[in-house]
Amino acid sequence: MKINDFKLERFFAKYEFTAPYLLCSSDCESFSIKEILDLEKGSEKELKKLWLGYTESQGNPKLKKEIAKLYKTIKPEEIIVFSGAEEGIFIFMNVLLKKGDNIIVQFPGYQSLYEIATSIGCEVTNWPMSDENNWELDIEFLKNNIKENTKAIIINFPHNPTGYLPSKEKLNQIIKLAKQKNIYIFSDEVYRLLEYNKNNTLPAIADCYDKAFSLGVMSKTFGLAGLRIGWIATKDKNLFKKIASFRDFTTICNSAPSEFLSIIALKHKEILIKRNFKIIKNNLNLLDNFFKRYDHLFEWVRPKAGSIAFPKIKFNKNVEDFCIDLVNKKGVLLLPSTVYDLNDKHFRIGFGRKNMAEALGKLEEYIKEHHK
Repeated sequence: MKINDFKLERFFAKYEFTAPYLLCSSDCESFSIKEILDLEKGSEKELKKLWLGYTESQGNPKLKKEIAKLYKTIKPEEIIVFSGAEEGIFIFMNVLLKKGDNIIVQFPGYQSLYEIATSIGCEVTNWPMSDENNWELDIEFLKNNIKENTKAIIINFPHNPTGYLPSKEKLNQIIKLAKQKNIYIFSDEVYRLLEYNKNNTLPAIADCYDKAFSLGVMSKTFGLAGLRIGWIATKDKNLFKKIASFRDFTTICNSAPSEFLSIIALKHKEILIKRNFKIIKNNLNLLDNFFKRYDHLFEWVRPKAGSIAFPKIKFNKNVEDFCIDLVNKKGVLLLPSTVYDLNDKHFRIGFGRKNMAEALGKLEEYIKEHHK
């Protein structure tokens, strides 16, 4: 298998652990092990007794039971746990797809959602999104681009990197089209439960359609990226078995301490979500004011969910040059749209961290110095 470089990760590799201010982080503020253990009495004692042998290949049953509570109809035995969401994407694509298949995927988007299919030899149809239309998806485009060889529709709500969230009616239209054509749906739902208006929270796709797959992870909504725990939920028993079998050739099983801590975290998920949502809400207010002050330099399409957004520069400069100059001069890291294969004008900004106000202040210093 030959696959192109993951542009986002290669860019991060240069700056992520040296830049003082990560203003493009995709995840929310994390927690310490102590903070997680403090959520449940006696957990520290249990952790010290934890057996560090191999774990169950499909995931700790207690963890799967807690994950299942995130869904309406999914049972624990319909969940398989991975070492991060990335592994789930990789295995799903390799199990479902073959050379010559067509997939339709939102664009721009997380590179794995289309790059792995490309490496398999699939035909990838980009389903375009534009800030000129508030990143809204066009259902007519989807209808007109489904082909005889279309195997799957790949969606991501809330969306990375734009923060876009469709209406429930639009999601139902996507599901209806997939059912009519007997097409699989793979839904990246890693930012689910971070909707600013809870009435807009979409149902998990795995609860809606028996040929659908919901991807979840501990890193985004729950702020526990270091645990490296993700999962897929589905009612498709045949593909589930194939995914479990393919997994024997990747990580085989997960880290026992990571699963242990994830169980505790999900038992108390409301506390984690409430803390992270408070950070996001406060930071969004700062961003609204910032982009209002500098609306002559930036276009700001306010996201509807999640901890990231995708503003656009108005000034005459390549966005990657802007991002590199900013990190070199002020230590503030933004993510250019070039890593999304989109254009040279947008950048991803992350607002799930506690120090965003300080990072935003450094960005403002840079603007005052270089964009008078």
